Amino acid sequence: MSSIRVAAAQYPITQHKSLDHWRLHTEQWIAKAARQNAEILLFPEYGSMELVSLFSDEIRADIRWQVRELDSLKADFCETFTTLARKYQVTIIAPSFPVLEADKIYNRAFVFTEKGLVGFQDKFFMTRFENEEWGINSGPKQLTVFEADWGSFGIQICYDVEFPIGSQYLCEAGASLILSPSCTETIRGATRVHVGARARALENQCFAAVSQTIGNAEWSPAVDVNYGFGAFYTTPDKNLPEEGIICKSDIQKEGWLIETLDFEKIRQVRADGQVFNYKDLQRLNTQFINEDIKILRVQI
Repeated sequence: MSSIRVAAAQYPITQHKSLDHWRLHTEQWIAKAARQNAEILLFPEYGSMELVSLFSDEIRADIRWQVRELDSLKADFCETFTTLARKYQVTIIAPSFPVLEADKIYNRAFVFTEKGLVGFQDKFFMTRFENEEWGINSGPKQLTVFEADWGSFGIQICYDVEFPIGSQYLCEAGASLILSPSCTETIRGATRVHVGARARALENQCFAAVSQTIGNAEWSPAVDVNYGFGAFYTTPDKNLPEEGIICKSDIQKEGWLIETLDFEKIRQVRADGQVFNYKDLQRLNTQFINEDIKILRVQI
């Protein structure tokens, strides 16, 4: 098998009355994608912040407090996605979740399959808002390559995809798909992520998918305004779209954008493309000063 059907969400931050209400809402989203034969489901960055609607007004009003309080729901969050991934036999990149570890908060994207929780990716680069307002830390310098029978993928959360280093390491380690869950407030922010994803697809001769939050959630000071759209990109090369744009959803339109990706085309252009971006990129020495990046391989 060389093809896989991937779904990217244009996801509204939704207010919930109870944890059961959130579970039902989440299952409805997953079931809709599964009915369209999607096999990998990509939710956006910070989609989990809708769980803050379950907290008191006092907690909701304090951004740092609500982020830490979310840790009390992490087990329920992971159990829900474990159950749904098994029920619908899909791979789910869950909405990124602020996790609390050793008094540090990381922005983490968990990955679930029919096996349960199989791994995660933490965000490397923090935006100013995350650093200055939320108190979220840059994650440990470890990149996870998720390996399946059709190929491998890696995750670059929002701001991360605007830098070459993570995607280069992931693709050098075997990834041919970069998934970018994102949360942005403005046209400029959304554009930066999409430009980054297109650049990573070009540099690494791979596929890239973007999922973003949309709409307004006035009850939340953290994710009150959201602007975005889903998209799939690739390298403009043989047997692939001339502009590298596979498809894009309508801006601010709720729902799934679903596309079948053929990874044999990626193998072909990496081996005999009009150019050799992927091979030539490996000649560049990309690194963090005083920080080594570790590669973790996870069989899904």
